[in-house]
Amino acid sequence: MNDGAWSPSWLEGDGVASQRMQVWRGVEAQHVVSTMRLVDTLAEQDMLETLLESSKPPPPMMKDTKHYLLLTPFRYRPHHSSRFRRAGALGVWYGAEEISTACAEVAHWRHRFIMDSGGLTGTELLTEHTFFQATVDGVAIDLMNPPWKAARPLWTHETDYTETKLLAEAAMDRGVQWICYESARATDKRCAAVLDVEALAMVDETTSQTWHCKATRKSVMLIHGADRYVYDFK
Repeated sequence: MNDGAWSPSWLEGDGVASQRMQVWRGVEAQHVVSTMRLVDTLAEQDMLETLLESSKPPPPMMKDTKHYLLLTPFRYRPHHSSRFRRAGALGVWYGAEEISTACAEVAHWRHRFIMDSGGLTGTELLTEHTFFQATVDGVAIDLMNPPWKAARPLWTHETDYTETKLLAEAAMDRGVQWICYESARATDKRCAAVLDVEALAMVDETTSQTWHCKATRKSVMLIHGADRYVYDFK
């Protein structure tokens, strides 16, 4: 097709295949520090964590127990939308093949948070993030390969997620477990949008990294030891 559109027929045959990829995901690591401010002992900390866990929506039905970092997006129905999920729908787990790409994605959303929060636009936001690895393995569609790459402008648009949401819904209806797509923040870099928690498995937790983030309305900086990335925004 030459008009940049996509066809549901691509979800049949060669457009869908089993695929495996190891990916990085970055999450804000403020929860322990926040709860420690409210307690004086380890016993109180454990009790508070238990109470918080019981107040959360239940995890999805699974064949085997999985790490909570893999489950979190599938427990909630966020009011805001994302590239492959409508507002109010159950979450999608996002990751990137390279840690630099995962950092670019975190930087984008840190900047969005600053710009969308009127009281923060003139401040510096300092946060700590845990980056960890997971393996995604299952039935997939790869938007960076035929036939899907014929509609690349739809998949890589920075702000219009109309077609990617429609695609994700159609893919889930056909049993697709995850979508491989090109990052809109890092050209030619691969990301994963996981639709089914069963496709996820945690990699050894010793591979996790702690990154420090400084975000302002003009730039976002991410630092881990000698590794550092700076992203400038207009």
